Amino acid sequence: MPGSSRRKGAVRKKPRGNPTAGSGGRVRRGLEGKGPTPKAVDRVKHPAHKRAKAAERAKEREKNRSRSRKDGDATNEWVYGRNPVVEALRAGVPATALHVAEGTERDARLREALLVAVETGVSVLEVPRTELDRVTAGGAHQGVALQIPPYEYAHPDDLLDRAYDAKEVPLIVALDGVTDPRNLGAITRSAAAFGAHGVVVPERRTASMSASAWKTSAGAAARIPVARATNLNRVLKSYKEAGLLVIGLDMDGAVDLPSFAAATEPLVLVIGSEGKGLARLVRENCDLIVSIPMTSATESLNAGIAAGVTLYEISRRRALDVTT
Repeated sequence: MPGSSRRKGAVRKKPRGNPTAGSGGRVRRGLEGKGPTPKAVDRVKHPAHKRAKAAERAKEREKNRSRSRKDGDATNEWVYGRNPVVEALRAGVPATALHVAEGTERDARLREALLVAVETGVSVLEVPRTELDRVTAGGAHQGVALQIPPYEYAHPDDLLDRAYDAKEVPLIVALDGVTDPRNLGAITRSAAAFGAHGVVVPERRTASMSASAWKTSAGAAARIPVARATNLNRVLKSYKEAGLLVIGLDMDGAVDLPSFAAATEPLVLVIGSEGKGLARLVRENCDLIVSIPMTSATESLNAGIAAGVTLYEISRRRALDVTT
């Protein structure tokens, strides 16, 4: 241009002063991708994920059934002796067959066992006495034995589905180290009575749903599912991920039961053994430890009684929450 002192080909310098503020890389980062889209089966809220979880649970149940069929008689439980057999039949314990030894004298107890078996559709088989000696391992069977098939456990996720299907706030009871089947039966009975949606027991070092547990439950085991967990801590973590609060019951809890304010929330109530209480890892997976206030003269409560007291209080609080 005429009058310009700028030489041809010269590089124009930026004016001095404050530099222009840049984006600091925000624009560039915003344009970067967030990685590949997760598969439908990996997205928790996608129907494909729910179908995959349902298929996994069905596979686990079939695995348990196959194991039972493979083990044969080893998985069957035998209740023997005239009084125990009559009591089991009266309690509605699911039975495959009533075995009676050939030539057994039919007294009042045996006649009652035969009558109840016929009325409830249990098969009656007459077998050699040596057969009863074999299946009862030489026990005092008095010529009669009741064959109990293995219990079919639910999957832990089934208990949540049961609550959601009923449009109710989930309440699940988990047992840690409860080895007495009568305690398992009593806890199952309380769980059914106070609106819980199921009971979870570990696969090892715990009581199983045997004839003794079934009798103590007074038939509640037919109304509420009992699930078996391969790893209890993993199940507790999955419940927490689903939005449930995991509450441990222990005599040295941080909060006493009357002051427990979260009774109306989705809950997992974890009950430990009467002697050792909650295991360390289980305790660490609990969001809160609750205790039942007692007089100093009483050191601890039986696990079944403690569960009943706590479940009643939770049920009472939930009923009050609905009415207010």
